[in-house]
Amino acid sequence: MKNYLFPVYLVTSFLVVFVTAIHTNLNTALILIMFSISPISIIWMVYRVLRSEVLVKSTFEDQWYEDFPKARM
Repeated sequence: MKNYLFPVYLVTSFLVVFVTAIHTNLNTALILIMFSISPISIIWMVYRVLRSEVLVKSTFEDQWYEDFPKARM
């Protein structure tokens, strides 16, 4: 697995557990603790993704998006 994808998977699974805990009416203290940790986990995920060493070979003028060439528009 790529190094920058681990935080994405971890924080996404944390979000799924958090939303499931809310809908199943689990302990309120647990939900509040998860709610307090969530901004820290989001900031950590964004930091790890932005600091990852991903080499992009095309520029914005060449490639509109990564999967759609600008010449086809």
